[in-house]
Amino acid sequence: MSVLEHPRPEGLLHNAGFSQVVVAAGKRTIYTAGQVSIDERGNLVGADDLAAQTEQVMRNVGLALAAAGASFADVVKITTYVVNYKPEHRAVIGRARMPFFAKRPPPASTLVGVSALALPEWLVEIEAVAVVD
Repeated sequence: MSVLEHPRPEGLLHNAGFSQVVVAAGKRTIYTAGQVSIDERGNLVGADDLAAQTEQVMRNVGLALAAAGASFADVVKITTYVVNYKPEHRAVIGRARMPFFAKRPPPASTLVGVSALALPEWLVEIEAVAVVD
């Protein structure tokens, strides 16, 4: 596991849902592809349900991290892409991803509203960067 620091910069808002900055020390950096709400057979999970899709996406991110010898504890940055983003989506996504970062400071995070993803049934896509020893 890498060593992560979560400084709290003076003058920047402290938000329980993400860290403004993360400093990572480790030997390997892992980048996941953007994960979407499909199972291992390519079947959609959580049609028309942003919370259910976000939970499946996070499970998929976890599987990708594990394959590289990492976990959510090693994630330093995530980027979330949401189709037709509305401000109320932020809370839905935050609640769905919170359990995956429980008992630790959350990673740095960016949320981007997009008009579409690769397939029309996908509502959310998340990619992660992790650092491990």
